[in-house]
Amino acid sequence: MKHLFITGIPSAGKSYLAKKIAKATGAAHFDIDDWREEMRKDPELDKWVQFFWNKDEQIYWNQTSCLKHWQNLKNQSEAIWPAIVARVNGIKKSGQPAIFEGVNILPHLAAKDLDFSGVCLIGESEEIIFERNKKAPRWGSTEAFQKKEAEIFFNCEGPIYKSESEKHGIKVFSLVGEAKKELMRLWKQK
Repeated sequence: MKHLFITGIPSAGKSYLAKKIAKATGAAHFDIDDWREEMRKDPELDKWVQFFWNKDEQIYWNQTSCLKHWQNLKNQSEAIWPAIVARVNGIKKSGQPAIFEGVNILPHLAAKDLDFSGVCLIGESEEIIFERNKKAPRWGSTEAFQKKEAEIFFNCEGPIYKSESEKHGIKVFSLVGEAKKELMRLWKQK
């Protein structure tokens, strides 16, 4: 059975990369964000799935430091992680080769519970992340908030994803093309 994961900051190219790998290998692509609707049916998970969207953006960004934001992302990820692992294990049990991607696949969680390899994408630049945010907004309801998100994703989350990934032996990439080469190398090793 062949399985890989892609973690990293929002708008770094995880979905794009996963689709490329899926096409090249014939594996299924699973975006963890697509599982959120199912998780929302559980009231305990819903509050975490909706954690950021239930906040006032202006207040959140004015009052939340980088480390507090990372802790919020970590708390969200850890809260929904058991549901993610259950889905991953169900897919693995089916024997279906798969690529799993999402921001909530935090390095320490992947190292603890996933028995397959992956990579971390941290983005090329704040400007590229901002342009992607404008085309496909995540949370930011205005261009100003999308710019703030890009700043936080690239300058706050990126270095932490990098540090945590390296600590757990997960290779980190800024460029999608380089990450693709590594994932294809991992795939061929299986």
